[in-house]
Amino acid sequence: MTPTTVAADSARATDMRVIALVRAAHFVSHVYIFVLPPLFLFVRADFGVSFTELGVAVAIFNILTAVLQTPAGFLVDRVSARAVLVGALLLGPASLAAAAFATSFYVFVALYALLGVANSIYHPADYAILSHRISAPRMGKAYSIHIFAGYAGTAAAPATLLLLAEQFGWRGAFGAAAAMGLAVAALVMLFGAPLAGVAHEQKQADATAKTDWRLLLSAPVMLNLVFFILIAVTGGGILNYGIVALDALWGTPLPLATTALTVYLVLSAFAVLVGGLLASRTDRHDLVAMWGLVLGGAAIVPIALFDLGAPLLIGLMALSGFFNGLIQPSRDMLVRAVTPPGSFGKVFGFVTTGFNIGGIVAPPVFGYFMDHHQPRVVLLVTAFCALAAIPTVMATAARSARRTGPAH
Repeated sequence: MTPTTVAADSARATDMRVIALVRAAHFVSHVYIFVLPPLFLFVRADFGVSFTELGVAVAIFNILTAVLQTPAGFLVDRVSARAVLVGALLLGPASLAAAAFATSFYVFVALYALLGVANSIYHPADYAILSHRISAPRMGKAYSIHIFAGYAGTAAAPATLLLLAEQFGWRGAFGAAAAMGLAVAALVMLFGAPLAGVAHEQKQADATAKTDWRLLLSAPVMLNLVFFILIAVTGGGILNYGIVALDALWGTPLPLATTALTVYLVLSAFAVLVGGLLASRTDRHDLVAMWGLVLGGAAIVPIALFDLGAPLLIGLMALSGFFNGLIQPSRDMLVRAVTPPGSFGKVFGFVTTGFNIGGIVAPPVFGYFMDHHQPRVVLLVTAFCALAAIPTVMATAARSARRTGPAH
């Protein structure tokens, strides 16, 4: 075995360990994002509160995440990303465990809000670690596996938490979720040595990188923020309002609409992995993103305009979901291409706030359309937002091509 082969095997082993640990942390973060909604009925009965009050608790969680995610990115870029990630993996379980013992709803909301604080850390820490520690040939795959882990956490949370709550109550379900987070924190502390070198590299790069808000307000970063907002609105519209829009528009039976949405989500998750392989084999991430947006958005338009049979409805939803997932790794590679070394935490923390902005703004807007008997508009707006994101990709790619010394 030659020294080159040994070095390559060592780099691969290190990459795989980093990816596995970050994947586990991202899985936990998505379970925690959805830890409360599946348990609404249990918590409501225990505290005697309304669904509106429970909704306020979830809103506070999301607002804190949105507000603190960019400052968390600055923190990640200035200190060890591994240490900050471990902090999130300890704070989240601590807040869940404490909330499980709350006897007052207001105390419960305050402790649950701390989970939103912890949630603000995952994206900037994860992306900073991946961007610094993964070898360039495996970067696209690393991003795709990271995204897929989030999809898996989202999918696993509802059924698992409901099963636990039926056996041990909602407090027991919170306790089990807390134990999972602590287990991942222990793994990162015990086996996360390859993550620990991030801080030194970031501090060296920090001398030449912009470290203030001027970087975040620069055109390439702002374009990516708009891109993230638009795709969040697109995905959120289908996920949250697709079923009710189909029912109101065409009288689509609930089982069929649910099946179509499930197929959309499954194909999205599968396509994330395909997108990772594609991102590793091309530098034209802009073309992948643009064609994915065109085809994914266009697949929704016939659903809004025509009463389709079950095969066509499911087929078009599958196509839209596939292209929605396919663009995700290329999306992250586009952000990385316009980010100076030493600034991955703050930039990814800032642009992924677009998910929160889209998640806060879109639901009441779509709800307004549904309340005013405009389900077709809901579907058309989701398609329009996908198409509207294309100019942001084109402008980002053009600016990235003009950059001297882009991050690769």
